[in-house]
Amino acid sequence: MNPAISVQGLGKRYRIGEYTGESFRELVMGMIRRPFGRDREGEHVWALTDVSFDVAPGEVLGIIGKNGAGKSTLLKILTGITEPTTGQVTLRGRVASLLEVGTGFHGELTGRENIFLNGSILGMTRAEIRRKFDEIVAFSGVEKFLDTPVKRYSSGMYMRLAFSVAAHLEQEILLVDEVLAVGDAEFQKKCLGKMDEVARAGRTVLFVSHNLGAVRKLCSRAILLQGGRSAFDGPAHEAIQRYIADKEQAPPDGWRDDDAASGNRLRATHPDVHMDAGGTLALAGEFELAQPLREVAVGVAIERADDASAVLGTQSYLMGNRAEAPAPGRTAWSFRIDFGPLLLMPGSYRARIVISDPLYTVAEFTDAVRIDVAASNELGITHLPPSWGNFFARPTWAIGPTPDR
Repeated sequence: MNPAISVQGLGKRYRIGEYTGESFRELVMGMIRRPFGRDREGEHVWALTDVSFDVAPGEVLGIIGKNGAGKSTLLKILTGITEPTTGQVTLRGRVASLLEVGTGFHGELTGRENIFLNGSILGMTRAEIRRKFDEIVAFSGVEKFLDTPVKRYSSGMYMRLAFSVAAHLEQEILLVDEVLAVGDAEFQKKCLGKMDEVARAGRTVLFVSHNLGAVRKLCSRAILLQGGRSAFDGPAHEAIQRYIADKEQAPPDGWRDDDAASGNRLRATHPDVHMDAGGTLALAGEFELAQPLREVAVGVAIERADDASAVLGTQSYLMGNRAEAPAPGRTAWSFRIDFGPLLLMPGSYRARIVISDPLYTVAEFTDAVRIDVAASNELGITHLPPSWGNFFARPTWAIGPTPDR
């Protein structure tokens, strides 16, 4: 059987400062800057180098790697947004992509009208849209506002409707990029369930995400990209372990970039936390954003260090904590979160910190704080089996023979 996706010797080279022409705006700006077609002088950078892999029909492949590893460039080539410099891509089947949900929405049109407009842009026939219409609306949760122009939607409503349209396509190949960053925690759970449903239906899925727990759940195989090259291609759990093990150490000044080109960075007050089981946990630090925001939200997810499985999480905006309005143009923020006593099992954990506006992800720091939890003789939990999970309890027991009846 021929692979659904075949990538052979793929490479993409960019010239620093060059306008790529991947959008109409970039094309016009390129003509203004280079009216006679002359390239600007500059250094060449390879975003991808000699990447090759096949994806079988019905397989779910994960693509992981830190920001700047080449994941987005790979998806742009697979979707035809940009052309490769070297190599070739073969796709066998109709392709749907969830890269930038909401592309094609018109603010003046109602939610109902945008479902048909966006569905058509994404390749659905009008008959397919009618057949899927009720399912799309129910999934999005915007029934009451279906005949309201989307320009009046909140950011969360807008993104939920956009994802719902794109997720109900019936193409054979689905390319997904960080859809789990859409909306609030409840809707993210629905997104994950929908992706699992698509995978079980036998459609070929290429899933790019920083959410290693989702990759582990959805994918049996994963590719780890490092510096534009394929560093590992094999079982998803092993790719995740290598990714975690190969994470770069924090620089001497403590600042971590979420992407070298983004200008967003974070510095934890204590990047390495050592605590006893049952001890208190507090996380604090500061972050700088490339652009000023009117309001920010900070999300924290505690994950196991060995497999990035979720342990617990919280987000300031969803918990009703609103940040104070900053001075105009302010880009520097501070944060502190006190969890109080945590009955975490002994082991190694990490804190992933996500900065949002407040529902759009602005920056993500996957390994912001490392947390080592030691066994506690005082609490008597020095030898608890791993099968008990991530938390322990101190219940009061009452055990004895059943009284005679």
